[in-house]
Amino acid sequence: MTDKIVVLSTCETQEEAAALARHLVEEGLAACVNIVGNIRSVYRWKDAIEDAQEWLLAIKSRRDLLPALRAEIEKRHSYEVPEVMALQVIDGSASYLAWLDRELKPAES
Repeated sequence: MTDKIVVLSTCETQEEAAALARHLVEEGLAACVNIVGNIRSVYRWKDAIEDAQEWLLAIKSRRDLLPALRAEIEKRHSYEVPEVMALQVIDGSASYLAWLDRELKPAES
């Protein structure tokens, strides 16, 4: 088990996704953000079934950074309730996991 996570979030536009991704990397809250374009999401919102085109962010980070990462997403996001789903990384390439550590903010002591 590692301390690494992949956080999923969606954005309404490509521009919002790119701006949020860049901000998270600049702040050291993410080492990398993949932006997957033009996905289709079907969900219930305020008693109606919605069918929307969105942009998916796959945010590579570390567990201890999740509270700050979530706060930044919630502060900068256009959605009333932005998706913030953290998935635990069980294992991975040692060199990639080491790269993540070098690119992320140092852990606070």
